[in-house]
Amino acid sequence: MIVDTLALSDDSHRTVMNHRERVNAALRRETPDRVPVCELVISRRFAERLLGWPVPRRGPGSYEDAPFTADEAKEVAAALGHDNITFALHPPVYADRTVEPDGRIAFGGGHIRTAADLAMIHLPDPYDDALYAEAAAFAAQKGPYSAWFLTRVGIFPTWLSMGLEDFAVALYEDRPLVERLLDTYADWAAIVAERMCGLGFDVVATLDDVAFKTAPFFSPQVFHDLVLPRFERIGKALTLPWVVHSDGNVALLLDDIATAGVAGVHPMEKGAIDIRWVKQTWGDRLCVLGNVDMHLLSVGPAEAVERETRELLRDVAPGGGYILTSGNSLATYCEVEYVRAMCGVAEAFGRYPIDA
Repeated sequence: MIVDTLALSDDSHRTVMNHRERVNAALRRETPDRVPVCELVISRRFAERLLGWPVPRRGPGSYEDAPFTADEAKEVAAALGHDNITFALHPPVYADRTVEPDGRIAFGGGHIRTAADLAMIHLPDPYDDALYAEAAAFAAQKGPYSAWFLTRVGIFPTWLSMGLEDFAVALYEDRPLVERLLDTYADWAAIVAERMCGLGFDVVATLDDVAFKTAPFFSPQVFHDLVLPRFERIGKALTLPWVVHSDGNVALLLDDIATAGVAGVHPMEKGAIDIRWVKQTWGDRLCVLGNVDMHLLSVGPAEAVERETRELLRDVAPGGGYILTSGNSLATYCEVEYVRAMCGVAEAFGRYPIDA
């Protein structure tokens, strides 16, 4: 709830919001007290460097770093001045995978090539209460933060499980196979997301890449016919604000994305889509999240990070409906110094009215 009043000038006052109020106001495309700072994904290895946590011994292929507990997530958020914490529950992907030296997963060939292969799909039972025990505990301990539940609608695990090339061919040669697999994932996600809405989370975010840096993976018509109905299925199940993540240039898909009931789009990948254009064109329908350059967050210098963050605040934040994030996630390769520089600018210059 409102905890104080902050004098901004001789003749203006703005109430100070807590983390949840701030995020909710931005997702409603309103003007909060200051620009919220959020992330969808934070690497545990980054957090270990940030906070000096002991580094556990990891064997080969141990990318599945233990997810943050609520207390750990709050510690990270407090250290960076973030307004949110996140809990993820993703369905399995049926594809070859390689663990890179820094812990990232690279997916290879998909395992689903024919209708017979669908028999290998075994998703966690979405009606099993035990599936939600950790999520419920996390949300119950969220404290003052905006708690975000992360999952996938299904198009991302669908094309990964088929392999992008085979997926593209099947769109024209075996559309029923694509639709059956996508429905398997989308039906699961709709049930899970609806359950999560009753556990104390504040936002649902879905992570489904649908675009290259230059254009979507498929035509806007394919997205409209194939993906949008499944997005709408998720939208109807949700009672919380919905944030959609996709890397790449999603400009041609934004009308459909907004139609599905999405509140915000993330991360407006730098070099793929102009976040300023998105705010100008779609800011009356969508909250914009993003998009400090990942390269700068990994190599710096801090001055360049600070300059870019101030420019984003100056150009995208006015009028509200904006949440500052990295251009993707706080990955293993991000440097603590440069992430702190980004967050420090938000603290110093992110209060409304913006004067960055």
